[in-house]
Amino acid sequence: MSKTGRTSKRLVADRRYAGTGGSSGSTRKAAPRKRKAKATRARRRGPLGWLAALVGWVLRLFWRLTLTATIVTLLIVGSAVLYVQSTLPDLTALVDGRARGSVTLLDRDGEVFARRGDQFGGVVTAQGVSPHLRNAVIATEDKRFYRHFGLSPRGIASAVRINLREGRGPLSGHGGSTITQQTAKLLCLGVAYDPTQWDSEADYISDCRRSSLTRKAREAIYAMAMEAEYTKEEILSIYLNRAYMGAGAYGAEAAAQVYFGKHAFELDAGESAMIAGLLTAPTRLAPTSDLARSQARAATVLRLMNEQGLLSDAETAFHQANPATLSEAAEAQRGGYFADWVMQSGPEFFTRDTTEDVIIQTTLDRRIQQATERAVEKVFAEKVSSGSKAEVAVIVMSADGAVRGMVGGRRTNVSGLFNRAVQAVRQTGSAFKPFVYATALELGHSALDTVLDEPFCMNIPGSGQWCPENYTRNYKGMVTLTEALKQSLNIPAVKVSEEVGRDLVMQVARDFGIYRDLHDTPAMALGTSEATLLEMTGAYAGILNGGSSVTPYGLRELRLAGDSAPLMGSGGGIGERVIREAAAQELIWMMHKVVTEGSGRRAALPGREAAGKTGTSQEARDAWFIGFTADYVAGVWMGYDDNTPLKGVTGGGLPAEIWHEVMIRVEDGRPAKGLPMRAPQAAPAPVPAPAPQRPSRDPVRDAVEGAAESVLQQVLRDILGGN
Repeated sequence: MSKTGRTSKRLVADRRYAGTGGSSGSTRKAAPRKRKAKATRARRRGPLGWLAALVGWVLRLFWRLTLTATIVTLLIVGSAVLYVQSTLPDLTALVDGRARGSVTLLDRDGEVFARRGDQFGGVVTAQGVSPHLRNAVIATEDKRFYRHFGLSPRGIASAVRINLREGRGPLSGHGGSTITQQTAKLLCLGVAYDPTQWDSEADYISDCRRSSLTRKAREAIYAMAMEAEYTKEEILSIYLNRAYMGAGAYGAEAAAQVYFGKHAFELDAGESAMIAGLLTAPTRLAPTSDLARSQARAATVLRLMNEQGLLSDAETAFHQANPATLSEAAEAQRGGYFADWVMQSGPEFFTRDTTEDVIIQTTLDRRIQQATERAVEKVFAEKVSSGSKAEVAVIVMSADGAVRGMVGGRRTNVSGLFNRAVQAVRQTGSAFKPFVYATALELGHSALDTVLDEPFCMNIPGSGQWCPENYTRNYKGMVTLTEALKQSLNIPAVKVSEEVGRDLVMQVARDFGIYRDLHDTPAMALGTSEATLLEMTGAYAGILNGGSSVTPYGLRELRLAGDSAPLMGSGGGIGERVIREAAAQELIWMMHKVVTEGSGRRAALPGREAAGKTGTSQEARDAWFIGFTADYVAGVWMGYDDNTPLKGVTGGGLPAEIWHEVMIRVEDGRPAKGLPMRAPQAAPAPVPAPAPQRPSRDPVRDAVEGAAESVLQQVLRDILGGN
């Protein structure tokens, strides 16, 4: 039976399950109830409950902040990447990254013997080079190149771990950079070199290579922008064109031509591994600097290629057993000192600071250069103690001043070092004496004129008495000028200099090319003034060519690459006459006696005429021998860079022997020619007076005169009463 008018009683279960029934307001009360329930549970748990709640709140806050920061960072980085991407130039503007142009030096036959500046062989693409080269670069520099977005978090973490383990800063040493990041660095993050903003190009490059945290962040943004703008193949192409690969070569094509004499698409696996191996240290690992070290690095690259499945076991074993070697053209490249000299002596805007690609035709004879280097190496290996620090310089030139070979130190085929042949200014010693006798001959004296060699003193105003001595401290008495030069006697040289006039001797020496300050004292005749080997050899060339001055030169012609018309020609050669040809020829005869009979006998060449002069400066700090054959003049200097006196070395010793070894090789296979010399005319012997003779007589006249004389005698007897 139903009961109406009564309200049913609510069940207790309704309180437990709010929201399952009842009014709509129960939903709004649900959240406060949950919080109240949690608070009730926390009160029930005590302090641990409160702590758990606090930790949960902190974690939720940290998560929200991290998520917010990540989103903001991604927005900022994305905006930066998009902005940088919008500034990136067209691909073609990025392949040639040189700040300077290149200088290619050709020898007298038109063959390349040296390169300077930034060499660029031409644009290549990643698909256009040898597949081995592409694989070698990727295996060595970035094996995940095709799988990342410009950055390699795994590589960066690994590099930081290695740096910290080795005791360096996290960004010092290993960088973990991808090829894209390295390309960004090569592009200097898009900042072009501005001479007005940087003290030098070196400062600009140093700034581009900095590894600060800010720089790394900018590099990462630039790398991602490149990944967004260019394809992987385009990025690899930029890298292969801009990377420095040693020996002045920028880009794979230049490296292939410089080291192997071929194009980048022709490289085999061994050659590719050698080029890829240069990328870590291009100057130190260049095969032209240290072939063995370069080959060892290439073997490591081959192993990496094999481990990554880019090269078979058989190919790896073959190329490791048969490493790449330099091409004949690369091995034949010589004349580093000579090339440095031409670069320094040429116009700066076309040599050291050129922005164009320049071709320079030079006077270098590669055969003579090699002969010079081999001679120096032989003498130092056989006759100089291994611990000696003595240095050497050698120059070979033609009589017109064209330099054919040059060595500026005992390390022969190198470049970038101190060049003693043109930079060392040293006392000339007795090598100066030919200019004293040249002056005397020019004034009409004869090589057979005599001078007294005896103890001698003279008063020098302001200095007092000066008493020069011969090197041997022996005196020869009355000697000819030829004998005085032949034996390198000091007393006669001083006397002749003072007699002909010191001012005239200085003028003759200057006109021949000894242009530095000459000491206007009597000791000048003994070579107290200074000169370079280049100047002295050029002055002797003036004697050989008949008495005309010479300006030594190495540059014959300079032109821009691709142009046929030269921009400039030679700046040297034969100049004005200094002494008469007859005087020069007589002086050559006197200097020939030095080699055949005097102090320079060690320089004598079998079957070939030679002339020259020894020289040893005060306390034997410098030793010289300069001489010539009919075709070539060669000068040799020996000494220490710190002016330490030589021990047991004079100009007639090791320098004369080096000169002999050089000229034996230089003249090898060439027909022997006589020197352009003339012996002095001896004074005519006095003609003896003829013996007196009776004049012839007429017989008739004699008979008449006899009869007259008899008659006269008879008359005289009659007058005197004789019988």
